[in-house]
Amino acid sequence: MGRGPAPLLGIDISSSTVKLVELGRGRDGQLVLEHCGMEPLERGWVNEGNVEKFDEVAEALRRLLRKCGSKTRNVALALPGSAVITKKIVLAAGLSDLELEAQVEADASQYIPFPLAEVSLDFCVIGPTAGSPEMVDVLLAASRKEKVSDRQAVAEAVGLVPVVMDVESYATRLAASRVIDALPNHGLDALIALFEVGSYSTGLQVIRNDDVIYERDQVFGGAMLTQQIARQYGLSFEEADAKKKAGDLPADYADKVLRPFMDSLGQEIGRALQFFFTSTPHNKVDHLLLSGGCAALPGVVEAVAAQTAFPCKVINPFDGMVLGPGVKAGALTSESTSYLVATGLALRRFHP
Repeated sequence: MGRGPAPLLGIDISSSTVKLVELGRGRDGQLVLEHCGMEPLERGWVNEGNVEKFDEVAEALRRLLRKCGSKTRNVALALPGSAVITKKIVLAAGLSDLELEAQVEADASQYIPFPLAEVSLDFCVIGPTAGSPEMVDVLLAASRKEKVSDRQAVAEAVGLVPVVMDVESYATRLAASRVIDALPNHGLDALIALFEVGSYSTGLQVIRNDDVIYERDQVFGGAMLTQQIARQYGLSFEEADAKKKAGDLPADYADKVLRPFMDSLGQEIGRALQFFFTSTPHNKVDHLLLSGGCAALPGVVEAVAAQTAFPCKVINPFDGMVLGPGVKAGALTSESTSYLVATGLALRRFHP
């Protein structure tokens, strides 16, 4: 019997934190959360997906590795969707790997607005083209080499070995697929709106049967709550962020700051759905899934449901997993919704 896939760390470098997840499988096949943790990044260290303060981000990753205690060196990383061009192309079926690679490179120049020498290019065969069995659908992904090398270099600086470079939205969908599978009828044919509310932006993917039929990012996130706390109580952004995370806020916080922010969050999600409805033939979604740090805020489901009238559920990517001895359950209670991308990257161990 084989030993199974080699251990792999999923590492998500975002604008406000670096997060780590490592998964294994128990003898019964159940997923085990072996290690997880996050380390804060100061504002500006990572800006719009670019690593601006290399040494500081690398040192934060080094602290995170020490804190989590994993001995695994192989890592999966991800680029933000804004840094990646993806395109589905159709090629003849039956090509050898070398022929396929040559054809993809030949076709890529039509879709990529940079010289190919400046680009990291990858592709995968999705499957037969609908209605044309002699053709196959191929997904092409390309990014500027410096975008890829920035993240690789951060990992290598702390002794890690990058083996997977994913796209954040793809990792999000892989982690969410476990939740979707638990929906009625395994979510088959359902229209699912997946929202990830980050620190500075909110991403929407509308999914049906593993196909993304709509994507949109908008500028709204948890940092706005921190800014409102700072304004209300005369604090610096950093002080407000620390008090928010510690739950150390005045008695009127829920009424004066949190509730108005939650109303705004519900309105932003409602607005994003309206953009979807006005630009597609659809006028409803079957399920609304929430992730990201703001998804852990109390009352978020009620606030979003009040603005959208669609069934709403918060995603915990660790649902159904066994917690390994290195994971403290208490810390996950308020943070689990933030780990969707890192969990999707860690799942690449079992879904190459």
